Amino acid sequence: MTDSTLDRVARATPPRVARRIRGLSDRAIAWIFVAPTIILLLAVNIFPLIWTIYLSFTNYRANRPNAEVEWVGLRNYQRILSDPEIWQTMQATAHFLFWTLFFQVLIGFALAWLINQKFRGNNLWTTIIVLPMMLSPAVVGNFWTFLYQPQIGIFNNIISFFSGADPTSFSMIGDVRLAPWSIVIVDTWMWTPFVMLICLAGLRSIPDSIYEAAECDRASKWRQFWTITVPMVLPFLMLAVLFRGIENFKMFDLVVQLTGGGPGSTTELTSINLKREAFEKWRTGYASAYAVILFVTVFGLASIYVKALNRVKNR
Repeated sequence: MTDSTLDRVARATPPRVARRIRGLSDRAIAWIFVAPTIILLLAVNIFPLIWTIYLSFTNYRANRPNAEVEWVGLRNYQRILSDPEIWQTMQATAHFLFWTLFFQVLIGFALAWLINQKFRGNNLWTTIIVLPMMLSPAVVGNFWTFLYQPQIGIFNNIISFFSGADPTSFSMIGDVRLAPWSIVIVDTWMWTPFVMLICLAGLRSIPDSIYEAAECDRASKWRQFWTITVPMVLPFLMLAVLFRGIENFKMFDLVVQLTGGGPGSTTELTSINLKREAFEKWRTGYASAYAVILFVTVFGLASIYVKALNRVKNR
């Protein structure tokens, strides 16, 4: 905005308003600009959270808005924590979380270390590797559903080539034992590049002078890796685990497109189970309690993890 424009705005401002603005402190002016964002945050995030907590103590059903709402206290929480099906979905979610994080960190760090060697075609391979994370999870789910088809899918034929098994003798998304691994494979394929980028940032933040000093001390490459590379990249690895752990805990669209929670309830994660309770069985109060428990679980674990991350960064 030019000086002439500012002058015109100043002249157009009513004298009474101008006097009030001149009387405001910098802190008050800052609050004037921040207030709309805070109000929007309260309306979009805080109010729904408070409303969900309130509904969790009732038997409210969204498909019966005119029915009498009964205050049930902690009954919804007691039913959830004593329901074996809920614990089964928790177990499925824990299986999904552990193995996706394990493979993504392992493969992501390995790829970052290789790309950091700055070989010929480095930028091209980086672009190719990053492509999967640019796709929509719904698109990826549909894409891999075709790849997993026993008759026309490529995945079964690749497994058959290396193992000699009949490609039509197994179904990745239809077998109870293989279905959980099918979503682990897809999520690892899609989000390993994200972990790789974070690890690559950590590797490139290490000063070359540290490696030069280690070489002067005649430290081997293996010792440099374990005493310099791993400790200095560890905070970045932990940050990647935090981001991917939170995202995978609420994973929904990818699993719905791949298995729909099946076969049976083998791959029914907590997010899918919550959706069924809220929008298929219409037990809104029960689902609200379920959501509160999941929120407290994620928030509590993330808070503990962030404290551990801060300790690693500050050591």
